[in-house]
Amino acid sequence: MKRSDEAPTSAPRTSSATAGRTAETAAFGDLLRTWRTTRRYTQLGLAEETQVSQRHLSFLESGRARPSREMVTHLALALGVPLREQNKLLVAAGYAPSYRERDLKDADMAAIRQALDSTLQHHEPYPALVIDRQWNVVMHNAAVNRLIALVGDPPAVWERVDPSGRQNLMRLTMHPDGLQPLVADWSSTAAAILARLAFEVRANPANMGLRALLADLRSLPGVRGLENSSITPASMEVPVLSLKLRSEGLTLELFSMICTFGAAMDLTADELRLELLFPSDETTALFLRTQQQKAAVRPAQSPGTG
Repeated sequence: MKRSDEAPTSAPRTSSATAGRTAETAAFGDLLRTWRTTRRYTQLGLAEETQVSQRHLSFLESGRARPSREMVTHLALALGVPLREQNKLLVAAGYAPSYRERDLKDADMAAIRQALDSTLQHHEPYPALVIDRQWNVVMHNAAVNRLIALVGDPPAVWERVDPSGRQNLMRLTMHPDGLQPLVADWSSTAAAILARLAFEVRANPANMGLRALLADLRSLPGVRGLENSSITPASMEVPVLSLKLRSEGLTLELFSMICTFGAAMDLTADELRLELLFPSDETTALFLRTQQQKAAVRPAQSPGTG
């Protein structure tokens, strides 16, 4: 039986052209429609998925009905809406947000930060990073600095590729003053990265920072015109990405595994991703181990914390 327990509740009448719609219900309805179409649902399809009557969904989108807090959460979960955007749906419907956003340095985030730091250190001598939802580096181990050192002094490289100070991983990878000159199969790698970011933008159209990053990367020298429309979302929905770098006469092959917190109830934890780089062959593994040994006999550059 469809969930139709929430009978449409008409909003107070007004004399405006939008009579029957309050500002709150109209805003919620617009957001709900945006997420429904983003996820490629018809009203009927979403009604069948959520067991909410199509008539009630229509009333919610048109602003003729106000959803309960439980209904907002029910629809958001069915649509796979990120926690930050779930908060926006709740506020638009007239409710307080459900999820807090804590700084990673806060005392009550100490356990999470410790877990991340421990993972980063245990991944040595291989590079590992913690990134946010816009690919800004929040934490990383010393191996990341050693990898960046292949193109120059790490602080100087970061200043060139990302003067904003946010240390964006995608800018580091794709900027001509970053890793771009070292990437062996540049055209296909750049196309895959652009396709991945375009997919993420489509999946969360409210992430304006990610949209701006994609536009910025598309304009970089050596990147323009490399997008490949034949790369489909299905071909990218895997947890492993690969990267080939040429340095010191060697071809270094790495693959990346991206991990996230399961069932996070905090915006910060929900949006953090842990990226672990592994060697694809013994040549690369030996190179990374040797780089660590060399660094141990000279003053070490401390790992970054973003």
